[in-house]
Amino acid sequence: MISAARTQSEPMSPERRIDLLRLMLLARRFDERLMELFGQGLITGTAHAACGQEASAVGVCAALRGTDQVASTHRGHAHLLAKGGCPDRLMAELFGKRTGYSKGRGGSQHVAAYEIGFLGSNGITAGGLPIATGAALAAQHRGLDSVVVAFLGDGAVGQGAFHEAINVGAAWKLPIVYVCENNLYAMGTAVANTSPVTDVADRAAGYGIPGAVVDGQDVDAVYSSASKAVERARSGDGPTLLECKTYRYFGHSKGDAERPYRSRDEERWWEQRDPIRVLTGHLRGQGLLTEEQETALREEAAERIERAVRFAMDSPKPEPADATSDLFA
Repeated sequence: MISAARTQSEPMSPERRIDLLRLMLLARRFDERLMELFGQGLITGTAHAACGQEASAVGVCAALRGTDQVASTHRGHAHLLAKGGCPDRLMAELFGKRTGYSKGRGGSQHVAAYEIGFLGSNGITAGGLPIATGAALAAQHRGLDSVVVAFLGDGAVGQGAFHEAINVGAAWKLPIVYVCENNLYAMGTAVANTSPVTDVADRAAGYGIPGAVVDGQDVDAVYSSASKAVERARSGDGPTLLECKTYRYFGHSKGDAERPYRSRDEERWWEQRDPIRVLTGHLRGQGLLTEEQETALREEAAERIERAVRFAMDSPKPEPADATSDLFA
């Protein structure tokens, strides 16, 4: 698992880059398995897979320390795993079991793990941005040397909460980084049909903060850009709006058939830019990864997720008496 206690100026060693690949494979297999379990009727409700978007989650979280915090979206499994989350507890949460991070009450869209700085996924578009901004304000007031990352999708840019949160973050120079995972579609609506601005990062100029566009399929590029943004925030210079250009392979959610709003040609083009393929290509070209090692890493990820599934299926369900525990009112 990736160690979070790293400095942004420290170059990544070959071993650390292999760790990034290991974590991306873990996140990919988690969501692939999740979709299979939904298809088998073993998990109910809804879920949003991030297959194809792993580089943004892993690259950004690799630039953070253990004391930093992350606020996620409805598509947040990779974010939690990248922040150091346990696949067993996350899978158990999706199964609605007591051993889950939120004791089976939150499910996919409302799971939190405060002990690792994961402030929660969020079923409301842009709903995590005010939470993250508030957490950054708290860190500033308490004099903490910590940074908050607020993940958002391209669809969140049309919400008032997006503009309000970034305006406050910029005006007060809060220690926060806003990371837009632009996968080109808000449910089934193309970004080009809802925004006159091609790059979300261009909106940063309206708030007097830097905006940066990065190839969201290249984890090395994401890590580099995120490290600069995190260092800026930690130094007291305020937020950055980082846009990761990426793509999701599955539909918006389990019930999305993906047609007719995406073409097969478009999907094939993005498959050639698969973030795992990009990283393995780099590592192979640099003599840092053999075919046998890659196969072993894939098998390791698959087995780890199978252990998580077994843990979740064997875990107890919530008891009726649990209904009144862990409540504020």
